Amino acid sequence: MTQSKTHQSELERLRELENKAKMGGGPKAVERHHKRGKLTARERLDLLFDPDSFVEVNKLAQSQSVDFGMQEKRVPGDGVVTGCGTIAGRLVFAYAQDVTVLGGSVGTIHGQKICRIMDEAIKVRAPLVALNDSGGGRLHEGFFASKGVAGMFYRNTAASGLIPQITGMMGSSAGVAVYSPALTDFIVMVKGQSHMVITGPAIIKSVTGEDISLEELGGAKVHSEITGQAHFVADSDAECIEIIKKLLSYLPSNKDEQPPVVPSDDDPDRTDDTLEKIVPADFKKSYDMHDVILRIVDNKDFYEILPRFAPNIIIGFARLDGHSVGIVANQPRFKAGCLDVDASDKASRFIRFCDAFNIPLINLVDVPGYFPGVTQEHAGIIRHGAKMLYAYSEATVPKITLALRKEYGGAVMGMCCVGMGVDLMLAWPIAQLVVLDTTAAVNLIFRKEIQAADNPDELRQQKIAEYDYKYSNPYHAASNMLVDSVIKPRETRPRLIKALRMLANKQRPEPNKRHGNIPL
Repeated sequence: MTQSKTHQSELERLRELENKAKMGGGPKAVERHHKRGKLTARERLDLLFDPDSFVEVNKLAQSQSVDFGMQEKRVPGDGVVTGCGTIAGRLVFAYAQDVTVLGGSVGTIHGQKICRIMDEAIKVRAPLVALNDSGGGRLHEGFFASKGVAGMFYRNTAASGLIPQITGMMGSSAGVAVYSPALTDFIVMVKGQSHMVITGPAIIKSVTGEDISLEELGGAKVHSEITGQAHFVADSDAECIEIIKKLLSYLPSNKDEQPPVVPSDDDPDRTDDTLEKIVPADFKKSYDMHDVILRIVDNKDFYEILPRFAPNIIIGFARLDGHSVGIVANQPRFKAGCLDVDASDKASRFIRFCDAFNIPLINLVDVPGYFPGVTQEHAGIIRHGAKMLYAYSEATVPKITLALRKEYGGAVMGMCCVGMGVDLMLAWPIAQLVVLDTTAAVNLIFRKEIQAADNPDELRQQKIAEYDYKYSNPYHAASNMLVDSVIKPRETRPRLIKALRMLANKQRPEPNKRHGNIPL
């Protein structure tokens, strides 16, 4: 005879199911997980969210598959924890895959849970954080599992430019499991722990004969230095979570909001005489652009993105007078600050992200041109370089460009100048805004005269001095309204802040087309 239900009996049943969900793959699986230095899915979410703010949904959802022994392997939650909470008081949605349950594989219910939480984030327009730890699609469920995987890709795309999406890669992922992270805005990988590959070492060896380790194939070093797919690298799960939280602090919750403003005790009128010492007037001498950035921004706090990939260009977030800004700067220490294929890709994607989320762009320019060579030409520098032209031209957020020294050739346009929709074009007195550096220009223009001269070197130096005085300076550009203001280096910070205040209410026109066709 069936026992009648009571509140107590059903509460006990609920308690048992919830306990099973919390335990994931069971105590032994959790212990093995901890021995690897990894946190569980729930421990990761506890670190991510403000205390007692996380609200879990679909906690008791579980696989409906009964084939291949799945009926005995079913666990409430189906290997992923989903829900929402607050981070620094702001609403954020998240999911964390539980690798202790069937390797974190994406089954039908697992995928539906993730898609459901993504739908909620899109509906209420709040950021989405994904803590990925999955081997990929669940083979036990066959092709049915692909619906959830494909649904994630579809929603990543729907959310792109609408809400910020950040992925913490907490373990090794392969195949379809790496495409959802690739569709998000930022990826944080954990050194020695997380990997991203389409096909693993064993398959590669069997097909191509190449012998390579998983770390060498798709570890954090590879993706942060070679492929450019890992924007940040953490030493641990805890540091990965802290990176995500700091990144969110610069970003609005959605495309219609302004980024958070943080009260600053750094004087907006602060001048800095050291800038003239940091940046040599001799163009043959190099310097570290980081030193310039740190002297300009609030409290020397600059959050660099992709620091080890294409280091000839610097991108990242900072604050000026408490307001978030995106900084794009040439780095003379690497390739003399030239733009190349990787630098163009790196900068273009960042420019488009800032434009999507109302973050003004500050461009610090010291660029001799596009990097020359057969390798770059054959790698498609024309197409890749055009991405920066497209990204800057399309961007409607405030755009402020400062020429520090060299601004040569096509790279002038690549770093956003007058004619490219820049809102304010500034220059230091030592800046040169020309097609070529003076010596190269003189050698081309006066080649015949110099060759025929009684003293070619003397004539060359005379022509260089004349060209320098007339063209290779910011005053010629200013006389033609190609520079709005020539400023003293020490006044860089207050002038940028005043420009941002001037542009605070810049109107952003609605697009009159579906979208353009960026040269991908």
